[in-house]
Amino acid sequence: MLLQRLTLCSRIPLGSSRHVCRFLTRPLTQGKQSCTTTLSYCISPFNISSLHTAPQGRAHGSSFAHRGELRQAKRIVVKLGSAVVTRGDECGLALGRLASIVEQVAMLQNQGREMMIVTSGAVAFGKQRLRHEILLSQSVRQALHSGHNQLKDMSLPVLEARACAAAGQSGLMALYEAMFTQYSTCTAQILVTNLDFHDDQKRQNLNSTLQELLRMNIVPIINTNDAVVPPPEPNSDLQGVNVISIKDNDSLAARLAVEMKADLLIALSDVEGLYNSPPGTDDAKLIDIFYPGDQQSITYGTKSRVGIGGMEAKVKAALWALQGGTSVVIANGTNPKVTGHVITDIVEGKKVGTFFSEIKPAGPTVEQQTEMARNSGRTLASLHPDQRSEIICHLAELLTEKKEEILAANKMDMDLAANAGHLPPAMLKRLSLSPAKLNSLAIGLRQIAVAAQDSVGRVLRRTRVAHNLELEQITVPIGVLLVIFEARPDCLPQVSALSIASGNALLLKGGKEAANTNRVLHQLTQEALSMHGVREAVQLVSTREEVEDLCRLDKMIDLIIPRGSSQLVRDIQRAAKGIPVLGHSEGICHVYVDAEASIDKVIKIVRDSKCDYPAACNAMETLLIHRDILRTPFFDQIIDMLRTERVKIHAGPRFASYLTFSPSEAKSLRTEYGDLECCMEVVDSMHEAVDHIHKYGSSHTDVIITENEDTAEQFLQQLDSACVFWNTSSRFADGYRFGLGAEVGISTARIHARGPVGLEGLLTTKWVLRGDGHTAADFSEHGTMKYLHENLPVVQPLNTN
Repeated sequence: MLLQRLTLCSRIPLGSSRHVCRFLTRPLTQGKQSCTTTLSYCISPFNISSLHTAPQGRAHGSSFAHRGELRQAKRIVVKLGSAVVTRGDECGLALGRLASIVEQVAMLQNQGREMMIVTSGAVAFGKQRLRHEILLSQSVRQALHSGHNQLKDMSLPVLEARACAAAGQSGLMALYEAMFTQYSTCTAQILVTNLDFHDDQKRQNLNSTLQELLRMNIVPIINTNDAVVPPPEPNSDLQGVNVISIKDNDSLAARLAVEMKADLLIALSDVEGLYNSPPGTDDAKLIDIFYPGDQQSITYGTKSRVGIGGMEAKVKAALWALQGGTSVVIANGTNPKVTGHVITDIVEGKKVGTFFSEIKPAGPTVEQQTEMARNSGRTLASLHPDQRSEIICHLAELLTEKKEEILAANKMDMDLAANAGHLPPAMLKRLSLSPAKLNSLAIGLRQIAVAAQDSVGRVLRRTRVAHNLELEQITVPIGVLLVIFEARPDCLPQVSALSIASGNALLLKGGKEAANTNRVLHQLTQEALSMHGVREAVQLVSTREEVEDLCRLDKMIDLIIPRGSSQLVRDIQRAAKGIPVLGHSEGICHVYVDAEASIDKVIKIVRDSKCDYPAACNAMETLLIHRDILRTPFFDQIIDMLRTERVKIHAGPRFASYLTFSPSEAKSLRTEYGDLECCMEVVDSMHEAVDHIHKYGSSHTDVIITENEDTAEQFLQQLDSACVFWNTSSRFADGYRFGLGAEVGISTARIHARGPVGLEGLLTTKWVLRGDGHTAADFSEHGTMKYLHENLPVVQPLNTN
């Protein structure tokens, strides 16, 4: 319910040619004491000094070139279209949407930004109020006339829009006031008409008023004075980009944003943004970034159910504001899944709606890269296996032939990282390439080339369903892969080779630390792909796209594979909406030392598992010790080795209870240290070790060290991790060491591939049915055919393209 209010109206002369009507409104109910007063101004505002000319450049600079820069926006105009503010029945306001928008605006205001709102909704709110009053009046009259309460059918008259606006504007403003008061934020009302834009004095009045309101941390709420404006003329609100008049709130918002030197204009409507053709039509694509000069590529549809501007008016107003130096984003303010954070997402630079930019990048957008990769990837999948193998072998040769060029680029990255000083030693080690590492890469690629001979198009099973009706299940590529990796350039040729072998298109997003090395390696990859005309199948994303934005391309990307820290994997798993993610959230790997373990093997395996590469996901993080080993020379040797290797030990609660002076107690038994640290805990048996791992592990890689074969076999069978080892280091959980040639990552998922994922993990299957005029009716109750379901020998075709 709207707050009951006591209104005190006083007219204060502010000059010979301007009068401001100032209302002091104070709610009768108790609200937040810091903001119970709202200023409301009815002002005949500014005339645009050059109404029929282009806006002049703003003193504070040009518009932002990239979405990421929107985080710097200080002064922001939010335009709420009629479809956003109005309910679906066009009678009343969408209170839930409005409340979430108010919350976001207030939050940004409280962050120190200067927020302004251009709103619609007075007509809809007034229509609701007038309909209610008319129905109530008619019912009372009929009751008095008839003498009883039986009412006849009542018909509502057509309500005139200006009357609705007059009845609804005060209620609309009261609603905003009540909502903003909950966030200790004050508001002020400003109404304008087109006639107000023909007087320089009024223009200056508005400018100074708005500046003063913003200085006092008040949110101005601006609307056209629909109670007095003439009926809108269709399609006449904007006459070209260089001429703007105020006949709808799109052009009003654009004019206001430029006049007030706003950094950003957010125009919310009932569509996701600007499409290249009317939304809902076949092949309609949302435009991520729109540039001046692209208008000819757009086909506009009809206007919204309640608005008078339409998308064409929004685009013209947006381009006009952009020319005046204000960045613009058009987005959906009605989608319940995003309404609660659409404004804050835009200000944070996320890929929401359509962003208008004056600077067109030299290269393709990430959407265009994905489309090119998909098209070229389909050609790649249709190549003969020998041709895919040739591409991979050629890439292996290029790694050797061009090693000086690769190492020079890598040295640039290493020098930049060293000078920046923000990369830890483990990351620097990953970033570094050497001739030996390039040779190992080339060997691994040649292994993948051999595996590519028997990958795409391989028949897995054949069944004779009925006479002359045969069914095959064959391997096919997944589609478009997005692989995101940190400062690890050797990942690029490995993953590229696996994608080529499996016929998948590939998008690569590497860490900026390896930008120079990645660029050279990608050029060599495309050079190898060119030998069979599929150069665009592997794309390197080098734009400013954030990882979270890439994860939103659910209609274009089929699988995301993160390679890097557990934090990177977790971030991507949270950000991916509708795209499967193949990866491991954590690498909490265990080594269990059984009572019947060999001391020599224990020392070697534990040292390698923890100390060889402590930052790797397959490094040991928890060492489980059988209770019988405690207080023995065997145990002392393990501790001495860890101390020699400078491994910091954290004691599990049970281990700590056995010691008078124990190491620091582990904060959690579910910790991935990623450094020369580990947790040590005591268990009574192999079965207790399995229970501990199931409870605290991450299903990555776990090891048992024992000489008892029965104990080992039980451990291997009972433990449900992606990799389970007996008497060997956890560091063997690696695609290269498994003989896969390389890996795209290690998966702890329960479906599809698990453990190190090589070529087989990048394939899926499809079913092919070959018949001779068969129909399902042939096998019905009255049909003439019977199912056979005979398994046939699997014979691979000579040509699997």
